[in-house]
Amino acid sequence: MENQEKISVRRYDIDWLRVIAIGLLLIYHVAIGFQSWGRMIGFITSNESWDALWYPMALLNVWRIPLLFFVSGMGVYFAMRQRSWKELIGERAGRILLPFVFGMFVIVPLHLLVWRYYYGMKLQYTWDPGHLWFLGNIFCYVVLLSPILFYLKQNESGKLVLWIKRTLSQPWALLLVLAAFIGEVLLVNPNPFEMYARTWHGFYLGLLAFFFGFCFVLSGDGFWQMIRRGRWIFVTIALGLYLLRMFHFNSFAPDYLLATESLCWIFAVFAFGSIHLNKPGKALTYLSEAAYPVYILHMVFLYLGSVWVFPLAIPVQLQFVLVLLITLVGCFGTFELVRRVNFLRPLFGLKLKPAKPAAAVRLETLPTNELS
Repeated sequence: MENQEKISVRRYDIDWLRVIAIGLLLIYHVAIGFQSWGRMIGFITSNESWDALWYPMALLNVWRIPLLFFVSGMGVYFAMRQRSWKELIGERAGRILLPFVFGMFVIVPLHLLVWRYYYGMKLQYTWDPGHLWFLGNIFCYVVLLSPILFYLKQNESGKLVLWIKRTLSQPWALLLVLAAFIGEVLLVNPNPFEMYARTWHGFYLGLLAFFFGFCFVLSGDGFWQMIRRGRWIFVTIALGLYLLRMFHFNSFAPDYLLATESLCWIFAVFAFGSIHLNKPGKALTYLSEAAYPVYILHMVFLYLGSVWVFPLAIPVQLQFVLVLLITLVGCFGTFELVRRVNFLRPLFGLKLKPAKPAAAVRLETLPTNELS
């Protein structure tokens, strides 16, 4: 019972990791505009490449999206605490499916128009999931896995859940997790590993990460204590595999090594996050609410910034800073509007603000001296 109470308390480190992962995604997408291959995947690119950016990008790109899938699975555990199966599906449909559909038909076509304009193509409306493919995947996972997840959640004292908790508190259990991810790449044979968007590799990898993220939180303190003890081992292995990938394999390491490196980075992030980030604060409250709308909106302002900045005869480093600033200002400025307009909030994944009771409204209209 004590362990169950602990894991039912809000995990601020998971909230922080979601915010950080979306921030890294935004920065990564800005950086793609300075890579020669960016236009091939639908980005507006600068005439001048910044090749040095590839080194931090390559470090991030094997774990930044899988991390979000893990965190999403963890979030569903907490969302299930006081909801039935039907209530969970309804709540996730409102928070995930509605923004996905709205974004596919309204938001993504905007940045596709900007892309067509910049490259002198015919301007036409094209609906497309674009960067919001992630939301479609997450909703599918909720629907597909919810029978299993509810069974586990409702039988936390049963033999299966107790076995999961005991197993995931042992270091050797991480080899089982690793085996599942290596099995996925051996079966699917992705090309390349980092191509998650709208691929079967991205779908199956996300499904595994979502499920294991749920199980990690279900396991309670035993799992978190175990990965905290091994945090420096994870960092050492991950960094070693990254250096091997970049300087021995020239960025193209075998998929089983990439899966191993990816998980080691993620375990390290979870371990250090649970130590240093599990605390509330005003910044977290604000950024947690902003993260979802920023994710939905960022490509529009990224492309608008690129159209304005890339023709300028300025150093490529300054171009990067300007595009990033324009993207951030545009996203957070629009978020400030969205959060204040109640009917817009659900379209960007935010909960509706409850209506104020009539009595409260009447009190707010009274002169100050009548309240004293």
